[in-house]
Amino acid sequence: MGKITWQNAVAFLAGLAVLLAPGLWADNAGKQPLMVLGALLALSGLYALLSAAGPLPWTTTAFAALIFVSPWAFGFTGSDAAAWTAWIAGGVATIVGVWDAIQVRSTSAAT
Repeated sequence: MGKITWQNAVAFLAGLAVLLAPGLWADNAGKQPLMVLGALLALSGLYALLSAAGPLPWTTTAFAALIFVSPWAFGFTGSDAAAWTAWIAGGVATIVGVWDAIQVRSTSAAT
């Protein structure tokens, strides 16, 4: 079992929120891209939590950044629930992912 870090837990929970949130909306705006990208982020975070050699932090950060830009890329900025879910979860996961990647880089440089 890998080292459990709060950054990986945040990525997993953000991905899970993005994956499950479209089922709570009355409309289907952004449902497919958010479910796919949310599943990718959740799987990346889960794999990082469970595996000693998980994905690079930049992989998880890339999925989070894709979620953040998905309202513009897939044209659902007019749907407040879908867009704000993507912006909040994607933004938080991106910030945490960059933080984790910088920590991993500085730790590996110090050794």
